[in-house]
Amino acid sequence: MSLLEINGLTRRFGGLIAVNDFNIELGEHELVALIGPNGAGKTTVFNLISGFYQPSEGSIKLKGRDTKGLRPHQVTGLGVARTFQGIRLWGNMHVLDNIRIAQHYRLGYSLVDCFLRTKNYVHREKEIDRIAWELLEAMDLKDVAFELPRNLPYGVQRRVEIARAMSVKPSLLLLDEPAAGLNSADVEGLIKLVRWIYDNFPVTIWMIEHQMKVVMSLCSRIKVIDFGTTIADGGPEDIQKNPTVIKAYLGDDTI
Repeated sequence: MSLLEINGLTRRFGGLIAVNDFNIELGEHELVALIGPNGAGKTTVFNLISGFYQPSEGSIKLKGRDTKGLRPHQVTGLGVARTFQGIRLWGNMHVLDNIRIAQHYRLGYSLVDCFLRTKNYVHREKEIDRIAWELLEAMDLKDVAFELPRNLPYGVQRRVEIARAMSVKPSLLLLDEPAAGLNSADVEGLIKLVRWIYDNFPVTIWMIEHQMKVVMSLCSRIKVIDFGTTIADGGPEDIQKNPTVIKAYLGDDTI
């Protein structure tokens, strides 16, 4: 069974077709890229997968289950986590709580448990803390656990956002332009971080990215879309040489 299976996915906004007849199948433990020009429909695909949008046509199946009608938190419950092109951290909440709160969908205790501080409440809170601290240590964020994200360098904020996504123990991690806004040193750090996550967790990573250095360094498979339609799908070498891709997106001197 595939981890993710998308067939005939189409999304219309009025008369605009943002995604048209999109198809892909992802297995367990893959590292795949989705690239294309600005406005090609890439983020719309991720929004459809994560439940922010519903398809106009087609189907999305996660571990064999059709996600039609599911809300974002329900999709998260099926093992999907994501980041956004524009970092979306709670700026007035310190880093540790940003990691902890991502697990709200599976707290496992009631409001009554919370008020009465029951054993169930105490046990679950300890488990949430353990997961959060383990991720902070593993991703070299322990020293900023009690800092506000808004006070941190942009590259560190990006790591916090990825750590928050990983706290839900996803089987599918969607990274929407993780290198956006990063300097060259932070890009190198990002490449190492994504590779480390892939090597150490049973997760499939699917990323949207414009920086070809990141894509070519990490991904064994690349899917290219333009105006919502797939124009290429293959390995890095095939994509680099594909004349349709070069004309639509990469340009002769991009790589």
